[in-house]
Amino acid sequence: MNNQKKPEMAELAQRLKKLRKDKKMKQSEMAELLGCTTSHYQKIEYGEINIPGISLMILADYFGVTTDYLLGRSEET
Repeated sequence: MNNQKKPEMAELAQRLKKLRKDKKMKQSEMAELLGCTTSHYQKIEYGEINIPGISLMILADYFGVTTDYLLGRSEET
């Protein structure tokens, strides 16, 4: 499997990175929040791997946005 960003995950990756940077958080801190390794979180943020639904809900709650916003299905947070 190649490590190219999948189009359907590109919006999630972009929004996660922006939200993380807005909170001035490191990728390692995000990994700790999700209970995964920094490497695994980086792959999520780079759009290389899919994100579990539970992790998506944790991130939406943490950032105060909807899961639809994170997924690029809505512009409303």
